[in-house]
Amino acid sequence: MTTGAADPDLPALCAWLETRLPGFQGPLEAEKFDRGQSNPTYRLTAASGDYVLRRKPPGVLLKSAHAVDREFRVQKALAGSDVPVATMLALCEDESVIGSVFYIMEFVRGRNFDDPRLPGVDSGTRRGLYDEMNRVLAGIHSIDLDACGLADFGPSGNYYRRQIDRWTRQYRASETQTIPAMDELIVWLGGNVPEDDGRRTLVHGDYRIDNMLFAGKGTACVAVLDWELSTIGHPFADLAALIMQWQRPPGSEGRGLAGVDRGPLGIPADQAFIDAYCARMGLNGIPDFGFYLAFAFFRMGAILQGVGKRALDGNASNPELGLRLGATVPDYAAGGLDAAKVT
Repeated sequence: MTTGAADPDLPALCAWLETRLPGFQGPLEAEKFDRGQSNPTYRLTAASGDYVLRRKPPGVLLKSAHAVDREFRVQKALAGSDVPVATMLALCEDESVIGSVFYIMEFVRGRNFDDPRLPGVDSGTRRGLYDEMNRVLAGIHSIDLDACGLADFGPSGNYYRRQIDRWTRQYRASETQTIPAMDELIVWLGGNVPEDDGRRTLVHGDYRIDNMLFAGKGTACVAVLDWELSTIGHPFADLAALIMQWQRPPGSEGRGLAGVDRGPLGIPADQAFIDAYCARMGLNGIPDFGFYLAFAFFRMGAILQGVGKRALDGNASNPELGLRLGATVPDYAAGGLDAAKVT
């Protein structure tokens, strides 16, 4: 593997696993996954089998970011539920082992799509995959928090007020230039937060098709990945974030569906997907969806500002890609303002 500042110390990691993971046997090799811009992720190959390691990145990090311990907790809590997740194997909070907190999970085999157009898949299968995506999202939002031990996984109070404040702070902490549209969007969101309707569910925080693994055949989801932003919050945030992503340009970086003729492909229109979700959740519709969409654009813009800042600081998982993603923040701000106009 190519070594770098974020790569784990394999001898130290192997020694730790031998004492913490029943059945583990070295020697150990690691290969870094090239996707993802937050927590470096590795496929571990050992005599006892394959595993996955997720760790915090090196360097100075924003407060509350890269919480791999929370990722571990929520996925462990969801084991055996209607939400498919990888099996959590071990959590190490001792930074002296490899230089940062990390966890080990099972290696799940499955299909991963980084393009929501799902090239190479027939229309019937696409339709099934999107329906499965809808089902799993409703499943996340239907989790019994008390039964899963997640009732304290997020603070109480108005989720959107809390999130706008949090991501504004994160955005300001990683701000590298003034973006007037982002400043305008922040002000608009702060003045248009809906009244708290009492909905309080588990939210994934970054729910999209490239954060899912599907079975090699059929349409079943075998694991939902990347729970870094998960918390207790408002379910419409996840739904709006997904619809927001589809408004981005198509391709492996934009990962959107803008301009795509979805019908012949078997991909649902935005409203059809929302309607199917509402049917599963027993809702009659979602008033003022434009606010939730504007919030989704804002939050992703703030996240990508952090990605760009880490790339400039030299501690991004993929610096070149990080800089490109950071440069898209003005586009997300503009998208948020457009969404705000239709509330």
